Amino acid sequence: MTAMKAIEPPDLHHLRAASGWLDLGNESEAIGELEQIAPALQTHPDVLEVRWEIYARAENWKVCVNIASAIVELAPDRASGWIGRAYSLRRVDGGGLQAAFVTLLLVAEEFPAEPMIPFVLSCYTCQMGRLADACEWLRRAFAVAAKAGNKERLKHLALDEPDLEPLRRKIPQLSR
Repeated sequence: MTAMKAIEPPDLHHLRAASGWLDLGNESEAIGELEQIAPALQTHPDVLEVRWEIYARAENWKVCVNIASAIVELAPDRASGWIGRAYSLRRVDGGGLQAAFVTLLLVAEEFPAEPMIPFVLSCYTCQMGRLADACEWLRRAFAVAAKAGNKERLKHLALDEPDLEPLRRKIPQLSR
């Protein structure tokens, strides 16, 4: 696999501005900034990730599946593409929890340092009523997050995650 070329100014400025507009909740300005990026860079994974976020906020899951699939194709070593594809598959017509779960399960071992993959797998198994599996995935997510010094952040995320409501009381002990 060839290394992806870094985005340089002025395109980098537009990409950062698009992200900033998204942080402010202004998707139309974010789109405007993305449109100013050179045509050759429109399919760069960094640009596609911001574009995915715009369409996710609009809940256009069909487009999100396509964008995330492009990220996976262009940069299979980016966990964000796989997570985005699973998230989109869960919500798109004809998708669902099982499709999302399988998508991430197939690559979980390829991202041993990424806590969000086991975290999301915990969410999916919890929603499928497989609470023992959900606890195990969440323990794994906390272990990975602890290695990176992000365990407390992940704990707060878990406590706020509606998908993990059935495990809410167990989260403090799972995060030890």
